[in-house]
Amino acid sequence: MKRRILMLAMAGMLVLTSLTGCSSFNDDDVVVTVNDTEITADVANFYARYMQAQYETYYSAYLGDDMWSSEAEEGKTYEESVKDSVLEELEKMVLLEEHMEEYDVSLSDEEKQVIEDAAKEFDEANALEDKEKVSGTEKAVKRVMTLLAIQQKMSDAIQATADAEVSDEEAAQKSMQYVYFSYTTTAEDGTTQDMTDDEKADVKAQAEGFAEGAAAAEDFNAYAQEQGLETSTATFDKDSTSPSADLVAAADALNEGEITGVVDTDSGCYVAKVTSLFDQDATNSKKQEIISQRQQEKYTETCDGWMDDADINVNKKVWKKIDFNDLSVTIKEESEEPYADSIQTDDVAESEDSGTEAE
Repeated sequence: MKRRILMLAMAGMLVLTSLTGCSSFNDDDVVVTVNDTEITADVANFYARYMQAQYETYYSAYLGDDMWSSEAEEGKTYEESVKDSVLEELEKMVLLEEHMEEYDVSLSDEEKQVIEDAAKEFDEANALEDKEKVSGTEKAVKRVMTLLAIQQKMSDAIQATADAEVSDEEAAQKSMQYVYFSYTTTAEDGTTQDMTDDEKADVKAQAEGFAEGAAAAEDFNAYAQEQGLETSTATFDKDSTSPSADLVAAADALNEGEITGVVDTDSGCYVAKVTSLFDQDATNSKKQEIISQRQQEKYTETCDGWMDDADINVNKKVWKKIDFNDLSVTIKEESEEPYADSIQTDDVAESEDSGTEAE
């Protein structure tokens, strides 16, 4: 891994802002033991706050100020859901570290130095009070960044073992041109509403007339333009669902150059012409999609297998003390330099800014 790539991968760890509250645990308290490896509270807290920051930065506008106490799924709050994911990722990262030798993975001296420098930069850029609230000691930051770097390299190594051979037949994509006749109207204020049954009948009649004319036309797109209609294109196979599963099913049954006729759906009508039974560019893209899916499945299956076999013990009493409702964290993006960022603290009740910005 080149130094610049690693620096960019770690940059997100170093841009936390808006912190409140205080920890009620000792940094050396053990949160979880995975086989023979312990994850202490400082490491768990710092990683948890990093993940919390992403949610508060990008989702709080949609979920509201009480997002952490709101329900994410039946019987579980967003805080509980995210903390479960955080703990699982920490456990997984420890196992990835444990299996590094099997994949001939290691961190180079250069990569270790990058992590060392980044941890020092973070330590120097932030006030002690702020760092204490996120367990942002140089030691904890270095450990989290090391685990993340290992996770990335191990992910690449595991995914590289996935089958990358995909035949044209397996990935084959067809292509079509189509015109859509919508059953909704758009008002001046941008709102949409469904048409009446009579209006829908008129639209369907228009689609039927277009289908009849298009069947006799040499150029589907040119004919549509003559009728003041817009043509769209799509590539597909039998499992595609866009732009419409019904349209795909109709088009998939045709030969090249044939027209579907009117395909009526709940939202509107489609008329399409199959333009190719084998689109090479789309097929190549599908191959990459299949390979990517295989790679992700390989990584997931491998990690799940290790998790199932591991001896994992969680200290729920300590883990519970990391409370997202008592501590607010957001991400601050002011600089492209990966280390030139800082954290600042604000009391939830008093909204007092006590942050220190990096030079």
